[in-house]
Amino acid sequence: MINKRKVLALITARAGSKGIPGKNIKFLAGRPLIVWTIAAARQSHYVDRLIISSDGTDIIRIAEEYGCEAPFVRPAALAQDDSSSMDVIEHALANLSEHFDYLLLLQPTSPFRTGDDIDCFLDYCIENDADIAVSVSKLKKHPMYMYRIENDRLVSFLDNGNVQLRRQDMPPAYEHNGALYFARIDRLLHERSFNTTVTMPYITEGVINLDIDTPEDWDYAELIASRMGSHL
Repeated sequence: MINKRKVLALITARAGSKGIPGKNIKFLAGRPLIVWTIAAARQSHYVDRLIISSDGTDIIRIAEEYGCEAPFVRPAALAQDDSSSMDVIEHALANLSEHFDYLLLLQPTSPFRTGDDIDCFLDYCIENDADIAVSVSKLKKHPMYMYRIENDRLVSFLDNGNVQLRRQDMPPAYEHNGALYFARIDRLLHERSFNTTVTMPYITEGVINLDIDTPEDWDYAELIASRMGSHL
């Protein structure tokens, strides 16, 4: 509990993965990818219950072996490429008889988030009276330098009026890094999104920002894990 309120940690992990087949149970530095997230959540001092939403029998089996509950199997209709994350969350909440105040959403693709990271994030959310908060990282390349191609020509995504701004004059830009999502459950069910006018940013730095989406990301994760060595 935190601030006398109950915290549900939900790991979402479907079986289908086109970029990296079997990604969630593929071994990273000696243990399945999903186990990294389970271990971090179990180290948290605030998480009251840890569950997984998955349609994969192997994912569920491994999750349970490492101390994560699997109180239901996610329906196939909610495990498609275009399935809504909010539908998955609502399905999970509807299948629990226990009441929780806060939701902590954790994605297995952020393996280097730790139990301390989780607790510091939750402390931040409570201290700042956040209804909804997400972890973000600072963009290395500012959106002002991003383009699309139209008729074989580069066209800026942002209309800057052809004004050439210096990098140091631009306000910092941030993106969701996928590591940490927090919400007061009643507010989230009302908003049906983590992207709202009240969403608070939690800025993170370092390896926690790695979100594994491509084979190149996986190679980088293996490099990081090998360098962490005995600290795993």
